[in-house]
Amino acid sequence: MKRIVFIGVIFIVGVTIGYQFIKPKEKKLPFINPVDVNSEMVDSSLLRVGYGHKIGRFEFRNQNNKLVTDSDVKNKIYVAEYFFTTCKSICPIMNSQMKRVQEKFSNNADFKILSFTVDPETDTVAQMKRYAKEHGANDNQWYFLTGEKKALYELARQSFFVLKPAEAQNLGDAGSDFIHTNNFVLVDRKGRIRGYYDGTSQKEVSNLIRDINKLFQED
Repeated sequence: MKRIVFIGVIFIVGVTIGYQFIKPKEKKLPFINPVDVNSEMVDSSLLRVGYGHKIGRFEFRNQNNKLVTDSDVKNKIYVAEYFFTTCKSICPIMNSQMKRVQEKFSNNADFKILSFTVDPETDTVAQMKRYAKEHGANDNQWYFLTGEKKALYELARQSFFVLKPAEAQNLGDAGSDFIHTNNFVLVDRKGRIRGYYDGTSQKEVSNLIRDINKLFQED
């Protein structure tokens, strides 16, 4: 009887070890560089960059008039978006979905959300504060960022790749449909882009939440 039990234990252990060797490993998220995205979205100086792209330096004011820089998200995972507070079409949907993301990682100090405005003339610090409150933003985790329009658009073109040239050059009419972008951008601890997601799609935002968890497991 003991021999049978012993053989059974050996069999189970062997199967378990064997499974560890043959089970498919989950693929890592890709590292996205300028050559991997639509060339229309990329600043001409970066078009041929195929390796090592990272989000550049920035500094903008958040909803509490605190200066937020790239140093504040160093070694953190974050999601970035471009929007404006008076948008009545896709932005409310996007930020409703972004609330889901915040709720999933609300207790994680190593996760941030950066919402950059494309209309800083309207989206003052005070306006961003009102909008943040309306959307239940955690001030320590979800930053609504405003500042110089040129710097905001350059960051979109040179780092996040979410703005076409015509949009970047037209710095005036922030209410026009052409400047809308529905992309959420996932950035890892080293400032590398790891994914784009349709912020108006519940399914894609669920994928984003899954991929954020993947990044935390990478570390």
